Amino acid sequence: MAGIDRDRDAAIAELSLPWSSGAVEGHVNRIKTLKRQMFGRAGFQLLRKRVLLA
Repeated sequence: MAGIDRDRDAAIAELSLPWSSGAVEGHVNRIKTLKRQMFGRAGFQLLRKRVLLA
């Protein structure tokens, strides 16, 4: 309950505004998954290629 009280403005905006950030959150989740899979294996250039090709 304390978490909702802390983010009350964000919760009200989510329920009342006509648009959603779901698509953006999906892309962020995909990128984070790729990043976790590659942790300690390769540098930024390979991660960048995988993100752009995925």
